Amino acid sequence: MNLSQNLSRYSGRIVGLLLAAGRGRRFDPTGMQSKLLQVLPTADGRTVLASAAANLAVALPLCIVLRPGVHDQIAQVAQYPWVECETADDGMAASLAYGVQQTSDAAGWIIALADMPYVQSATFRALASALQEGADIVAPTYQGRRGNPVGFSRLHLSRLLALRGDQGARSLLQSHPVCELALDDPGIHQDIDTVADIRQSSA
Repeated sequence: MNLSQNLSRYSGRIVGLLLAAGRGRRFDPTGMQSKLLQVLPTADGRTVLASAAANLAVALPLCIVLRPGVHDQIAQVAQYPWVECETADDGMAASLAYGVQQTSDAAGWIIALADMPYVQSATFRALASALQEGADIVAPTYQGRRGNPVGFSRLHLSRLLALRGDQGARSLLQSHPVCELALDDPGIHQDIDTVADIRQSSA
């Protein structure tokens, strides 16, 4: 569902923001194939995008940020709230900031990536709980290594809105204290960047 007429649904809540507006050039430099529309062999026939959205939707109210005109992707997530970011080509930060702007009444945001379909719903819940308990920025770790998604409290609203470039919110992680949660979820390190990543997911 297009979100533009129903922004109040997020007021005072922790929102799962699913960033799905990139072009995925590493997967297919020609741009003909979207990695988000590839079927995952371990996900009952669901695509990368549909799997990522479903895992997040189970845990949190979500908003999916898409690029304009991606009708095939919209069809995959039509049952969820989504918005189109006209400036998506300016970099990941543009779609992140746009998603935050569209949900600006939220109490916080879990920034999830649509090419990471193996993150467990329990991970999203754990990150949201940490924000509700007072964390300003929270990130998961698995076997000692930090991964995605990352959560931000409303304290960082203005900083998130001001982000620019293709590094997402990395600058905030480098300049502010981060609460790390050790979780049993290898999915926080598994993204789909190449065709080989799809094949490995069935191994």
